[in-house]
Amino acid sequence: MKELKEDSLSEFEKALKIVIKEIKKDKDLYYGYQANIAVQFQDEYARFFPEKSRQIGSSISHIIHEISNNAARNFLNLLIND
Repeated sequence: MKELKEDSLSEFEKALKIVIKEIKKDKDLYYGYQANIAVQFQDEYARFFPEKSRQIGSSISHIIHEISNNAARNFLNLLIND
């Protein structure tokens, strides 16, 4: 069982290295990942604070948008930097 886990991890590591390499060299791919990660933060905010999230154009919505994009970029940068 232990050998199977090590083999699976090895395949995962190989795949992750390929994904990281592609994200590093393709700005559009980086942005696509960033946007998708950020939207998940925004969706969770909307689920947690449904009344506040309905206030389109509120300063809180703009702050959540900025924070979620910063968090997504931080996550990606930590992932792809050596």
